[in-house]
Parts: sequence; C-alpha cells; structure tokens
Amino acid sequence: MSKRKHTTGLALGSLAATVLLLASCGGDPNSPGVEYMPDMYRSPAVEAYVDYGQDPYHYGEDVAKEQRERQSARLPAAGTIPFSQDPAKAQFNMPYPYPHTVEGYEAAGLNLKSPIAMTAETVEQGKVIYVKFCQHCHGEKGEGDGAVVKNGNYPQPPSYTGPLKDLPEGKIFHSLVYGKNIAMGSHASQLNKEERWLVTHYVKYLQNGGQMPGAAAAPAADSTTAAL
Repeated sequence: MSKRKHTTGLALGSLAATVLLLASCGGDPNSPGVEYMPDMYRSPAVEAYVDYGQDPYHYGEDVAKEQRERQSARLPAAGTIPFSQDPAKAQFNMPYPYPHTVEGYEAAGLNLKSPIAMTAETVEQGKVIYVKFCQHCHGEKGEGDGAVVKNGNYPQPPSYTGPLKDLPEGKIFHSLVYGKNIAMGSHASQLNKEERWLVTHYVKYLQNGGQMPGAAAAPAADSTTAAL
C-alpha cells in the first residue's frame, strides 16, 4: 500500500473519531448529542395561543422567549367558522355571571332561565346528551339508579321525581357548570352552554314524569276499564 493511501486512511479515521467524539460529548446526560439536520425528522410542536415571536437567531433568545410566554391573537384558519360568529348563538359565548358559591347557586335558581325554547325536539336532543353523560349515575328515568350507583356502590343521587322534582332550571344548569357536592363533577369542559341547556330541558322533562311541562297527565284507568 502506498504512503499516500496510508495517509488518506489515517486522515479519514481521525475525522470519523473526531465526529464520534463530538457527537457523544455534552453536559446533558439526556441529550442525544450532535444531531444532523433534526428538523428533517423531528417536526416542531406548535402550541395554540402562543406567540412564537421573532427568530431567536436574528433577534436573540431573550426577545423570542418573552414573546413565547404571552398569548397571541391569531385569526381562525381559513374556512373555519368561529362559534361566536353565529348571531343566533352569540348569547352562549358570554361569560357565566354566577360564582361557584352558595349565593351564586341561589341566584342562578332565581334568575337564570333557558334561552332555548323547550320543545319536543330540544328535549330529544337533551336526551341524547343525558344518556351519554348523566344516565350512568342518575338512571334512565332520573331516579338515581344508574349503573355506577348499582355496580360501584356510589351514593345514590336524589330522584328527579322526588327531592329534586321542583329544582329550578337555573340550579340544574349551575350544577352542570360547577358540579354539585363531591360525587358530581363539573361538566363545563365536556358540554358547551347550549348542550347544558338541552340537558336541562330533558331533566325538566323527567321531573314532570316523562311529559312536557304543562301537559295534562294521562287519566288513570279504573277497575272497569282495566277489566275490559
């Protein structure tokens, strides 16, 4: 082997050893070392409502960090329809005015009324949500005999046709916002305001024995009719 080839081999070997040494060194034991073009295989995560600001390479890390720690006011993506831009539903975007206190609970019961007309359609929509989020505790007919109570030995919630029969709709909605006592947690993160009112309509329906409020009760069959 010629001297030139031997020198080239040594140079390549030294270069490879240097690269390996640089890649393995670092102060952070969790660091993978030097990465070659990481953006090619690790996409950056972008958080919502964060202003990533100016490029720290050009403007300095301090400026970029200050901007990253404050919220941005970005416009919705093209083609999306913000909930607040529906004039008919703008009322559902207003902040909830009643605090999570005993006084707030009582005030909601006195003053808070559903902005949605209670119809057979809204009751049916509320039933769909009730089955998904409420029936497992409150039961199919609101008697407090849901599967969680029966199978999990959890405290039985009061019946909608018993102690909660006259519970005002404002208190029902308030309980969905903040939860009630220890067993029932807040449903504000699972249901938007419109959905909470629809559930409230179905609870009112159950309070009335499975009939629309104001509907005349079906006449009880007497013994003569029953015999026929």
